[in-house]
Amino acid sequence: MWFFRAIMVKIKMGHIIVTYKVFPEDIMDNFDELKKKIEKCLPESSSLEGYGEEPIAFGLKALLVQIKFPEDVTGLVDIFENQIQRIDTVSQVQTLMVRRTSR
Repeated sequence: MWFFRAIMVKIKMGHIIVTYKVFPEDIMDNFDELKKKIEKCLPESSSLEGYGEEPIAFGLKALLVQIKFPEDVTGLVDIFENQIQRIDTVSQVQTLMVRRTSR
């Protein structure tokens, strides 16, 4: 006679990493204040993974931001993007890449 027993395993969900290009309203030399405002918009279970600058034209730069969201919570990406667009010094937000990760 064969006996089977169920093993309960907690499955760890992955994360989604989203890369945004944030365009300021005016030419900015220093993005520190904008970075702080973006960090305040982060949902509780999300984290800032990295950022960088990309020259556009005529001294205008865009801020590149990578955010890690939990995969199992729906709607966080849209909520975060809407909050970034409400920042007074932000002209436009563009989603460059969305990818899944297990880290």
